[in-house]
Amino acid sequence: MAGVEEVRAGVSLANQKMQEGIAALQQTATVLEEAQSALAEATAGSAQEEMLHAHGMLAEAIQTLSGVQGSLNTTINSTEAYAGRL
Repeated sequence: MAGVEEVRAGVSLANQKMQEGIAALQQTATVLEEAQSALAEATAGSAQEEMLHAHGMLAEAIQTLSGVQGSLNTTINSTEAYAGRL
């Protein structure tokens, strides 16, 4: 079994990687929000089923990214608490 310091170092590295992932997800969400705005502007007034579906799917993708970010933040909090108890 790994020593306490090795476990803490591993947890710290995992948290760092998760933070990097959160930053990448945020950047992706920002780009998708820009795409959403461009699509809304380009298709304003359209009642085509496929465009309504596209708008909904894009909104769902953005919402999913937000949920993933929240899950990662919760995971980081949990792992930090674990490492702090070692």
